[in-house]
Order: sequence, then C-alpha cells, then structure tokens
Amino acid sequence: MDFNGKVALITGGGNGIGRATALALASHGAKVIVVDRDAAGAEGTAGAIRQQGGDARSVAADVTRSAEVQAYVKAALDAYGRIDCFFNNAGIEGKVQPTADYDEAMFDAVISVNVKGVFLGLRHVLPVMLKQKSGTIVNTASVAGLVGTPGMPAYVASKHAVIGLTKTASGEVARQGIRINAVCPGPVDTRMIHSLEAQLDPNDPANASQRYQAALPTGRYTTPEEIANVVLFLLSDLSGNVTGAQWVVDGGRTATGGAATQAMQR
Repeated sequence: MDFNGKVALITGGGNGIGRATALALASHGAKVIVVDRDAAGAEGTAGAIRQQGGDARSVAADVTRSAEVQAYVKAALDAYGRIDCFFNNAGIEGKVQPTADYDEAMFDAVISVNVKGVFLGLRHVLPVMLKQKSGTIVNTASVAGLVGTPGMPAYVASKHAVIGLTKTASGEVARQGIRINAVCPGPVDTRMIHSLEAQLDPNDPANASQRYQAALPTGRYTTPEEIANVVLFLLSDLSGNVTGAQWVVDGGRTATGGAATQAMQR
C-alpha cells in the first residue's frame, strides 16, 4: 500500500466513497487530484488532505462533458506531470420507480453520469497511461451491475455497463502495463443510500434503513472506508496481475440471492 511518489486522480471525490478513498490514498503517500461537480465538496476533501500534511488539488468538473474531463486530466498533468492511479468513481442513483413508469429524462441523466462519465474518464486518462506505459484504474460499478434491483432500471443498466466497459478496456491495455478493475459496492453508509431510503419510505426513512440492514448477512451497511481499502488494494502493486475483474464488497448481499433487495421493496 505504498503510494509515495504516485499521483492519484479521483472523480466524485467531494463526499462518500470518493472522499474516503482520497483521504486514504493521501495517507499512504499519494498526491491527489480531487474532482467533483460540487466545487466546495472537492475543495473540502483536498483541504482536509492538506491539513493532514498531504499534497492535493481540487477541480470542479461535470464528468458528462468531454471538455471538462479533458480539463481535469490537464489539471493533474499540469500539477504533477503524470497520472498513476485513477479512481473513476462519480455516479448518481436516480429515482426509485418501476421501469413502466420511469421518467425518460431521469434515465438519460443516470446513464450520462454513470456510463458516459466513466467512458470519458477512460477515454482521456488512458492515453496518458499508455504514453507512460503504466497505470492502474478502478471504476465504480455496484452489485446492481451483477443482479437486478426492482425499481432502479437506469441505475442497474448503468452499472452493468460499467462492468462491460471495465472488461473491454482492460483487455485492450493489459499488454501496455495498465490494469483496470471495477469495485462493486453493496449498500454503503453514504448520502446515496439515505436518498434511496427516503424515496422508499418518505414518512419513515429510518424504518427502511432498519429493514435493509437487518436483511444483510452482516446486519449493517458497508462503510466508505471499507470500500476505500479495496480500491487502494486494486490500485496498488499488491494486486499485481489482477485486471478485468469486479470486486464485490456488499456484506454478503449477493451471496444470499438479493434478500436485502426484497426487504427494501416491502
């Protein structure tokens, strides 16, 4: 887990999993570029790293816009001259709504951030790594990329697509010294899961939370720091010959056939 001398670029770094991973990378010696649509959130994470003695910059960017993705890549190169690690993490959850009723504009928004945003990150970071002949990338997928979740057609479709992009791109660049993997979180104790709880039970989100956590084999949500630990492993030399894989961190949810998903629907 030695990232001394390494430059790490993180999208969606203003909160949740992205923030936890940025802080963890910095604590292991990485210089960090924190990207988020929320400029204050990105700077908050970068500022926290600097307060702890680390080296970090923040960039505000919309990951769905190619010019802004190019700009965050340029900012990393201008600041540090290279990109060794890329956590392609930005994503949104959308609405909980049956496929037959799902809002088309919301579907487009989820696909744009979660799929196009990941693609554009790969599209503009990979040329840098190919020139270096080295680099590691982790894309944030989800257990929703492995199984269905009733009421979340856009999110599920988008995360299946992220796994497909991961597998395709990893095969293209493996011989050039670049590894690409996906992390597949289950329910994580972040803003996103609490948004879903509020949608499922607006009058009593805490009840939705209790039902969901009780149905998980471990009985609790994963923490952002637990996801960050897996991401750091995949970005580090410790994961050596691992590429094109999806790593599940879900408290046993998928191992039990989606019992937690069923609990959320009740």
